[in-house]
Amino acid sequence: MGLKAAAAAGLKAERLRLPSVAAVARSRMMRLWVLRATTTVLLWTCLVQLTAVGETWGPRVLRGWPSCRMAQHLAVPGPVVDREAAALPPKRIYRNNGYLMVSCNGGLNQMRAAICDMVAIARYLNVTLIVPELDKTSFWNDPSEFQDIFDIEHFITSLRSEIRVLRELPPRMKRRVELGMFHSMPPISWSDISYYHNQILPLVRKHKVIHLNRTDARLANNGLPLDIQKLRCRVNYGSLKFTPQIEELGRRVIRMLRKNGPFLVLHLRYEMDMLAFSGCTEGCTHEEADELTRMRYAYPWWKEKVIDSYVKRKDGLCPLTPEEIALVLRALDIDRNMQIYIAAGEIYGGKSRMASLTSAYPNVVRKETLLEPSDLRFFQNHSSQMAALDYMVSLESDIFVPTYDGNMAKVVEGHRRFMGFKKTILLDRKLIVDLVDHYKSGSLPWDEFSKLIKSVHSNRMGSASRRTVIPDKPKEEDYFYANPQECLRDPDLLRAW
Repeated sequence: MGLKAAAAAGLKAERLRLPSVAAVARSRMMRLWVLRATTTVLLWTCLVQLTAVGETWGPRVLRGWPSCRMAQHLAVPGPVVDREAAALPPKRIYRNNGYLMVSCNGGLNQMRAAICDMVAIARYLNVTLIVPELDKTSFWNDPSEFQDIFDIEHFITSLRSEIRVLRELPPRMKRRVELGMFHSMPPISWSDISYYHNQILPLVRKHKVIHLNRTDARLANNGLPLDIQKLRCRVNYGSLKFTPQIEELGRRVIRMLRKNGPFLVLHLRYEMDMLAFSGCTEGCTHEEADELTRMRYAYPWWKEKVIDSYVKRKDGLCPLTPEEIALVLRALDIDRNMQIYIAAGEIYGGKSRMASLTSAYPNVVRKETLLEPSDLRFFQNHSSQMAALDYMVSLESDIFVPTYDGNMAKVVEGHRRFMGFKKTILLDRKLIVDLVDHYKSGSLPWDEFSKLIKSVHSNRMGSASRRTVIPDKPKEEDYFYANPQECLRDPDLLRAW
């Protein structure tokens, strides 16, 4: 009995040991499988990383290995990207004094200049700039956001070495703004940089967030540090690129024009809003003059209401009419077959008002006649995006002729100077209207009229010159963005940028 009991106990113990041995075996198998899987993942990760790095600086053998990025380049033909050139500029490290929000006002080019000023101010104050808000309440009623017109990523990254730019406030600062814990104000026009240091910086430090709700002409033309002036240029000519969609369409228009030879861009400001704002009614009927007057009174932010059109025109303060500019172009011996691209909105009076110009120059075109309606479908009711197209074409033209010295005329003039003093005919409107009136009255023969027009404008072709400085009268002196002399590459006259 004792032996039987011992045998039974041994058999039971053996049965208990058998599952334990199986469990150990399964455990070893599981560990081995996990080890193999982990090793495979690590090796694959290393291989992918080495391949990616190898494309930039690794051994040549690694560059032959396929990768996702290489496959994309092979599948989609395009220009070779210079990775070193595409590298981000180093980020500037500075103690952030606060956040600057800005609301731009005016049309595209007024806002463009203002953005350049605000970047320079933000850099000087060592603050973080929030991507500027564009004007949506002006006469043009354009709902475009910053990123609808400008390449926002390029804007932010191109300025890394100068200031920090954010798309929006950080959450904590956003809550402060929602609770009204910020300061909003319009800065004083034509201020020098000391105003921002002495008046604005303390407000930034106190409130952490400051909102400048008007930005037009808030920084002086002259008397600023050289690095501030150069930064204004850097933003204007480097950081403010249009969106790829605008750039592509603009290049297409330029190619279409170039295919037919040289072209002249005429910035013809004979538009309803400009005539109403300026009070200039030359060439208009009584009914049209009344319509323009009613329009001027309808907009409260147009301060000047009672305007003598005759006096203003004689003082050279009105945009030239299509008839007047046709006479000037002929007097300057502009070839009759020259393509003339109209960079403007709808001309007041339509085809009948343009008849004198199109009769003298039959090759008059505009973006609406060069492109299909479908090409401009997404630009309709977006005046700033349409103006961006005209801006691009104006820069690339053989000759640029503005008929009025508005913001686009001035900013394009300066940009063409920066591009190598491209020919820009700066019209002396006061003298022109006097000569035109004498010619039309018969008291001045055509040959004499043409000779005088040529003589007056021989030195008004956008060549290198110094800005005129008028102390205490910034509105009357030369505009910085029309002649950014601190940034121009003319060793004979100006210090190189």
